[in-house]
Amino acid sequence: MRTRVRSLSMIAAGIVALSVLPGGAVASADPQQFLDVGRESVPRAECGPGSLPETGLQGDVPAEDRDSGRSRDGYRCNATLVGQYAGHGGGITSTTFDHCSYTASFFPGNLLPGDGGVHVVDASDPANPVLSTVLTEPAMLGGTWETLKVNKERKLLAGTAVPVGLGAAYFSVYDISDCAHPKLLNPGPGTDLTMPLPFTSHEGGFSPDGNTYWASGVAPGFLSAIDISDPSNPHIVWQGLTGIEEHGFGISPDGNRLYLSALAGITVLDVSAVQRRDPHPHVPHIGRAFWTDGQLTQHSIPVTYDGKPYIFTADEAGSGGVKLIDVSDEENLEIVERIKLEINLPENMEENFRSAQGGSVFAYDSHYCAADRPTDPTALACGWISSGIRVFDVEDPHDIREIAYYNPPARTGENLQLTNSPHALASIIGIPALSFLSLGRAVIEDGQNLANSIGPRSLQVAFGDLSSDWCFSPPEWHGSQLWTTCSDNGFMVIQLDNDVYTPPPNQNSTVGS
Repeated sequence: MRTRVRSLSMIAAGIVALSVLPGGAVASADPQQFLDVGRESVPRAECGPGSLPETGLQGDVPAEDRDSGRSRDGYRCNATLVGQYAGHGGGITSTTFDHCSYTASFFPGNLLPGDGGVHVVDASDPANPVLSTVLTEPAMLGGTWETLKVNKERKLLAGTAVPVGLGAAYFSVYDISDCAHPKLLNPGPGTDLTMPLPFTSHEGGFSPDGNTYWASGVAPGFLSAIDISDPSNPHIVWQGLTGIEEHGFGISPDGNRLYLSALAGITVLDVSAVQRRDPHPHVPHIGRAFWTDGQLTQHSIPVTYDGKPYIFTADEAGSGGVKLIDVSDEENLEIVERIKLEINLPENMEENFRSAQGGSVFAYDSHYCAADRPTDPTALACGWISSGIRVFDVEDPHDIREIAYYNPPARTGENLQLTNSPHALASIIGIPALSFLSLGRAVIEDGQNLANSIGPRSLQVAFGDLSSDWCFSPPEWHGSQLWTTCSDNGFMVIQLDNDVYTPPPNQNSTVGS
């Protein structure tokens, strides 16, 4: 017991040490919330006719299924594939607008087949998506990582160049009024190789009004606000260090609050001065919450329930799943619910690690989600690494349950064909390294036996076999269909069964930025 307490104290001290903010502020947190690890999964979906359900734990692709070839059939529950444009893979986060999808580019693999850049897919016939054109400006060729986003209000598409985790300088904005044929709006600053912009990026996204594009640069925590009120003349209006690291974010509907992901937690920034375009904007930290349940917090989706503000926040590693956080008291953020699959529970970390071996650095984690509307959402769909597309009923925020999933067929052994898949490139490494912390915690706190994590794939320490797919992109709502991409399977249109989901009359798919 003494060893467990000492280990938890070391974890807590490490994260607090990493949470020092500019000006000397240190993250404060409710100790119980800080150390709590979710120990309940959401109820399983009840699969109807035509389903091909999972064979093991909820969200798992068992080692035996990977080795036998069963995972090449995929797994589905109350959801079916309507149409697909696989291309050479789906990049990291892609995005959609109207009847089109914009497939992210992943550098340098996207350049190898000779059609490098962002692929514009016309899905006006969802059963037969076709390539419309390819965007080849420097930002699109350089790998868009998690920056390729749409602003529906102004009908804009934008992204930055992120060659290897961290990018700088190149940024393109397009008019997508004709979604299948984007029109470049900034042929000069940010696009011309001789006219770079002074920013760094890994993530990016729009303010709700579409007048600001925010670029976050990972490490150090360098955040930039790019004014695109005139898209032909993008220019920096604010920059600052927000901490030692930052990731994705979500922005409140009025554009005044930015919920910035940082390590394992959230920092609330007051960006109202940037939104107003004050001459010398100041961006103060208002509140923050950190946790040890999950790492690499990915992004947030601001929503309201009965007029009260919340955010859905996903963790990219550490089996943290998706958290629903009450942000009504900005100085005291409260985690009110957790969305986890069975494969993410501490008691199942042995199986988590055992089945993920030979599949590369990630095991089973959420990444990007989309709510079906920002006001009183009824459903949340998430891309879940190795677990596919997961769909949850969130109409009652205190009674969240899974209603459907679609885990696409594994493309085992097709690594060399999937040049635009980050999964294929990362599979040079076979070990699920980003599960080490959650597995170690399960050993310390729950007495899990490391020997039980050894299985038939344990010797696959390099050259992973793509025996499950990585679904990074937000599954965006188009009526009762979800439009999304996964790293290996590319763009897909997925139909939800009518008896599990009815689109609300004011459906408005939102990813938060």
